[in-house]
Amino acid sequence: MIQKNLDSSLRFGFLIHDVSRLRRIVVDRALKPLGLTRSQWWVLAFLSRRDGMTQTALAADLDLTKVAIGGLVDRMEAAGFVERRSDERDARARRVYLTRAGQRLVSTIRESVDAVEADILATVSEDELDAAALVLVKIKNRLLELAGGEAEGGQDLDL
Repeated sequence: MIQKNLDSSLRFGFLIHDVSRLRRIVVDRALKPLGLTRSQWWVLAFLSRRDGMTQTALAADLDLTKVAIGGLVDRMEAAGFVERRSDERDARARRVYLTRAGQRLVSTIRESVDAVEADILATVSEDELDAAALVLVKIKNRLLELAGGEAEGGQDLDL
């Protein structure tokens, strides 16, 4: 019985990994004509949800180093998608904001991702999707607890 549960658990973990990896491949392919790297569209996604994040918070959320996020934001600022501003409360901190061009690009990304998601989920019913989402939110919240973070209500990026 224990062996069977372990096999199911391992299989489930691999399945989650495979679904995530394949989804990234399909979404990356859809966004390639926009000339964005995955890191760039994730920055845009996070800023569309919480505009004005500090570079440090953005780096932590994206699991990047401060140096890596600095270079990424430099390139995105040069392209006109984001701008840095000093933090009013902490002169050492820099906050990153979407520009109008960045906001327009987020809208374009949303349209592309919505079309991809509709295609990915074409064979899944609403009930199946709701059930899967509930299970994944439970697992996510448990993982956050185990990692020392706080559980959340399943809020995810709009992209």
